[in-house]
Parts: sequence; structure tokens; C-alpha cells
Amino acid sequence: MSDIAPTILWLRRDLRLGDHPALTAACKSGGPVIPVFIHDDPVAGLGAAPKWRLGLGLEYFARALEGKGSRLILRRGEALQVLRDLVRETGARRVLWTRLYDPDAMARDKAVKAALKGDGIDARSFGGHLLFEPWTVETGQGGAYKVFTPFWNAVKRREVAPPLPAPSRIPAPDRWPVSDDAGDWRMGAAMRRGADVVRPHVQLGESAAQSRLGAFMAHKVADYGRMRDVMAEDGTSRLSENLSLGEISPHQCWHAGLRAREEGKAGAETFLKELVWREFAYHLMYHTPRILHGNWREEWDAFPWNERETGAVMRWKQGRTGIGMVDAAMREMYVTGRMHNRGRMIVASFLTKHLLTHWRIGLHWFGDCLIDWDPASNAMGWQWSAGSGPDATPYFRVFNPDTQLDKFDPDRRYLRRWIAEGQCTPPDTALSYFDAIPRRWGLSAADGYPAPVIALDEGRKRALSAYGARNF
Repeated sequence: MSDIAPTILWLRRDLRLGDHPALTAACKSGGPVIPVFIHDDPVAGLGAAPKWRLGLGLEYFARALEGKGSRLILRRGEALQVLRDLVRETGARRVLWTRLYDPDAMARDKAVKAALKGDGIDARSFGGHLLFEPWTVETGQGGAYKVFTPFWNAVKRREVAPPLPAPSRIPAPDRWPVSDDAGDWRMGAAMRRGADVVRPHVQLGESAAQSRLGAFMAHKVADYGRMRDVMAEDGTSRLSENLSLGEISPHQCWHAGLRAREEGKAGAETFLKELVWREFAYHLMYHTPRILHGNWREEWDAFPWNERETGAVMRWKQGRTGIGMVDAAMREMYVTGRMHNRGRMIVASFLTKHLLTHWRIGLHWFGDCLIDWDPASNAMGWQWSAGSGPDATPYFRVFNPDTQLDKFDPDRRYLRRWIAEGQCTPPDTALSYFDAIPRRWGLSAADGYPAPVIALDEGRKRALSAYGARNF
């Protein structure tokens, strides 16, 4: 028994034991630690795939906590009220958590911290989701960076704290507070039959994330700079799925990348840059939160985007545009819950430029379909492709999906992997698309492959004409 009051560890996107500053601080307090996850409005508002993946992550992390003599308490409700209830029930005197940086989470956390402190509770937040706190990276004039390369140059030689070890044990209270049953939350309900298709492609939890990082550093990082764009090859780390829920920390990835660079592995520098690209997305979201909902370049507010669910937009969502590279990438997402990064750029460019459709439609669709969904990276990626964001592709750069196909899938292995129509014996990956998609779409592998929804040269000319009329 301990006469030190318990500490409540409020978990969010930090589902790991290692390199967890808030967990480390909680264990060092000397008293019992009560890990809790709260199903509040932000969780309820998640799209189908991100919510389902979060539910899987919570189940896995609950088992990991049990291995340390602890358990995960689940509660549903408004965060402050839930925490106050737990403080009252357990006698806790501290509430600790890992910071998040989207505007809604920041407003919530600020209010929670102020209220708990007003109650006499020690309420503290910790880093861990990012390498660098956004307010610590400033230009020479004291403002926020708006271009990636100067941002990279500003942080690439910064000291990054080494990862913290996982606690050997987590002190438990004599009596645990009541917990909700995870099954009652029905986190995967909106996935419907797609869950069974995507589940084999999930790499769940901290141990899988560490294995993923280790295998990438041992076998792939040396050629990462070249192979990350080859669509049919497994040339990327695939860590975005685990980073999004904090099943691995960016610090762990950064130090692994540094070691690889010291060993002379050529692609390690590119890998480190990709980690900082993620940081840059959070830097922008923190300093200019409008990037989540509105055009980062405000002059684009006058652009006449299509914001309706047209037939062409629906065909884009279905992966039935008749443009092979676009459709293959969209189908990969339905089967695996992820999409090759090169594919994300191509499908986003096609929607926003060839179809002149608002990037928000694509942003929300990805937010429903991706298991590695991340608010900052998703927003910056869409605005980069549309031309309305920072470091954006210039308006006159309209990706040609056929040219991209020739360059990054010259033997068409990626195309055959994901598009069944036209193949005598399509692979299971291509057929799985028809098992994953909504039945109401009424599609089958016996359907013929559709004609293009728009001729690529026609779409490009129309986009350039629209941009020219607005003097972009």
C-alpha cells in the first residue's frame, strides 16, 4: 500500500509504454497510477476507419498495461466531468497527459487544466507526440515558418532527447474505479464488412511498431530515397499508422534514423526529412489552424471549387474514374486502410485539378477511410496537392496520372495488384476491393472497367483556364 495519492494518466494518442514522458512522470510520483481513456466528442467525431483503428489500439494497449500489473479504465463523456468524477472516486491529486495540437484539443485541454488546478489538482501536460514543440521553432524574425526547407534547416541539428525506457512496473491502486466495456463503444460499427478486409493489413501496437522500425532500418532505409516512390515495392517504413496513435514515438524513429545515417545508409537523411515534414504539418496547424478547414492561402477563397457530390466525384470515391493510377490507389485504401504516398498525391491532384473539386471533399473522405489518419498531415497533404497550401504544388503543375504510372509503375504490377477488371485471374488483393466497399455501390469484379470520367488533357486545360481567369 502507498500513502501517496493516485495519479490519473489521461491517455489520448500515446498508446505505448516506452518513451512516454507523462507515464514516466506518473510512475515517479510514487503512488498508484490509473490510466484512463475518455470517449468524448472528438473521439465520437472520428471517421469510420480511424475510429475502428483507435478501438483496436486501445484493446492492444489494455493488454500491454495488464502485463505491467495495471489496467486501462474506459469512460465516456465530457473530459472534464469524467476526470473530476475519477478524482472524486479515487482520491487522485494529479492528472497528467500528453499534449495534442489541433485547436479543438488545445481548447479542451486548456479548459481542463485551468478547472482542475482550480480544484486544487496538479494538472500537467507533457510532450511526446512531436520532436519539437511548435512554439519553440521560430524564424529569425520571431514568426512561424511557412516554407519547409528553412524549417528543416532550423531543426535538423537540434538536440532531440533520447527515448525514455518503459517502466518495469506501473503501481496499481488497491481498488480500481469502474470501467466501461470496450465492446459497448462499438468503435468499429461504421466499418461494417470492410473491417474484415482491412484487419489483416493492420500492424497493431507498440511491439509491431518497433518491429516495423527495426526491419525498415535493417533492410530498406539505405534505398529509401529511391524506392519510396516505386508504387509496387514495399519501400517505405509504413510507420504512419503507428505514429498516428502514438504506438511509437517520433523520438524513437529519429534516433533510429540518426544511427542509420551514421552507418552510412544513404536513405536515412530522406527518412529524417520525412519525420520533419510531419513536424512541419503540426507547426502549421498550431500557428495557422485554418489549414484544417479553410484555404491556407486565403486568396484561394475566391476560387470556384466544385463542392457538390457530382457523378464524377462519386466515381473518384469508388475508384472507378477509368484512370488506372487513380483507381488503383483508391482501391488500395479500401483494402488496406492506407495508400502509397505517391498515390495520395496523384488522387488528390486529380480530384482538385482535373475535376476542379474542393480539397475539403477529399480531406473528409480520407478522414473516413484511412487507418493512419492524422489531422495535420491530412490537411497539409490535401492543400499541398490543391495548390492552396504552404509549399504547395504550383497551380500549373497538374499531375498526369498516366505519366506518373509510366514513371513509378512501369511494369504495371501496382495496377494489376489493385484493379481486377480486365484480368483473367485477378489477384486476391484486387478482388478484396469488392468485399470491402459498401454493398449499396452495387459493384462486382464482373463489371467492365469504365471509360475515363474525363480526358486527361481536357482536364488539365480546364484547370489551367480556371486558374488563369483568377490570376493565380
